Amino acid sequence: EDHRLMSKQHLYLCKLASSSPIPDASRGRNLRLRSVGAISYSRTSPSRSISPSLLLPWLSELYTPELEECMEIPFIIVWLSSRNSFGAYSFQIFLFAISFAVGFPRLFRHKLAEMAETDKNIEIWKVKKLIRALEAARGNGTSMISLIMPPRDQVSRVTKMLGDEYGTASNIKSRVNRQSVLGAITSAQQRLKLYNKVPPNGLVLYTGTIVTEDGKEKKVTIDFEPFKPINASLYLCDNKFHTEALNELLESDDKFGFIVMDGNGTLFGTLSGNTREVLHKFTVDLPKKHGRGGQSALRFARLRMEKRHNYVRKTAELATQFFINPATSQPNVAGLILAGSADFKTELSQSDMFDQRLQAKILNVVDVSYGGENGFNQAIELSAEILSNVKFIQEKKLIGKYFEEISQDTGKYVFGVEDTLKALEMGAVETLIVWENLDINRYVLKHSTSGETVIKHLRKDQETDQNNFLDSATSTELEVQEKISLLEWFANEYKRFGCTLEFVTNKSQEGSQFCRGFGGIGGILRYQLDLRAFDELSDEEYDEDSE
Repeated sequence: EDHRLMSKQHLYLCKLASSSPIPDASRGRNLRLRSVGAISYSRTSPSRSISPSLLLPWLSELYTPELEECMEIPFIIVWLSSRNSFGAYSFQIFLFAISFAVGFPRLFRHKLAEMAETDKNIEIWKVKKLIRALEAARGNGTSMISLIMPPRDQVSRVTKMLGDEYGTASNIKSRVNRQSVLGAITSAQQRLKLYNKVPPNGLVLYTGTIVTEDGKEKKVTIDFEPFKPINASLYLCDNKFHTEALNELLESDDKFGFIVMDGNGTLFGTLSGNTREVLHKFTVDLPKKHGRGGQSALRFARLRMEKRHNYVRKTAELATQFFINPATSQPNVAGLILAGSADFKTELSQSDMFDQRLQAKILNVVDVSYGGENGFNQAIELSAEILSNVKFIQEKKLIGKYFEEISQDTGKYVFGVEDTLKALEMGAVETLIVWENLDINRYVLKHSTSGETVIKHLRKDQETDQNNFLDSATSTELEVQEKISLLEWFANEYKRFGCTLEFVTNKSQEGSQFCRGFGGIGGILRYQLDLRAFDELSDEEYDEDSE
């Protein structure tokens, strides 16, 4: 398989697969972990059974949290321990089935979830970029049409409406403005003919004549299906494009989980946008602290602690049930808020019974005066600022992880355009981090005589220097074959390199430091990589070729 398509866990498993074979010298047999958990045999003498005692130490040594996430290794070990011996063929079938039924689906579902999140972030970035371009555009008169159709709208209705508008626009007195408006309406009608029905998420169409920076008029038509359903319905002719509905698309619709826990019971709820939902609630009757009991005081205290323990365990189990998606084995909420009026919330957050995947999602632990739904409402109010900054927090964590790799000098980091692109080509980049306003263009330049192509990445100030468009050896002018924003190129090509793409801002302290100190582009690597060694090797090869 292509190593660039694998995540860190994939590579870890494959590294284990190539390690020393499982010892089975007593039967003249070697077993080697192949792929992700499938066992193959190389027989040197016939045998009908394998002793689990030979496998248990090996499996125990392999057992790590990374493996536990992908394959049910504890389950395999328990299964082996419960049997004295078993047929070699049945073991092969068993482990083969486990690897495919448990390991592979988890790995691929997890990878698909990561890819879906990355795709969503890229769509958001594209919409942001489009909004900036549309808001900057201006036209003469009212020749710029903004048309938005919600899902389940009818194309025929809008086509008829545009026909009526065409008749009305024919009465505009100004000849120039009339022609511009009629041309825009005609462009909209022609573009709508490409659609038999409105796409599932609706349709956005902008068309008209804009005035460029050098004062020339230019016709533009932009139509696309939003990355999520758009509920607005709009038709406006103006001297600008209206992007209010697109800005609403960028508002976060992430779902957040709430656990409101006190001495009387627990409530599980979610908040998405302005919609809150109570998933489940239950009550408990816990004994209170008291100083009576005489010789039984210790027994009463022990019973009380046991009931508290069972209460926390039940809450932790229900939290996993409500906030972990069984299909992907990943949290179905963007963050988790623990609230309550006693120490239960803190005890839950620090408990080993609380799922580690959910512990990583805890955004805040808040004190509320009530339990139940009143406590839920109060927890939402107290967490409003944190919830509004979730993307901000995620960005700080991502860049913090990047800075940690640098501070520890692990060699698993890269920064700068050239080094990052080299690491991408080698398939070494696990997470590509770029500033969302990175102003660098990618040029494909062609030598007019030799036909060779050169790729350069230039900032705005470098584009004005003509030396960047000349061949260094012959001073021949290079022909521009293609010019594209580097950000847009990343958005189109990142999947080819098997990495995830993360856009960051410069609004946080970490983000600002990343943009100013590292040029706004870098990556976290899958494995340690010394690019300087590769550069030295390339120079040596070049010198040998020259000789």
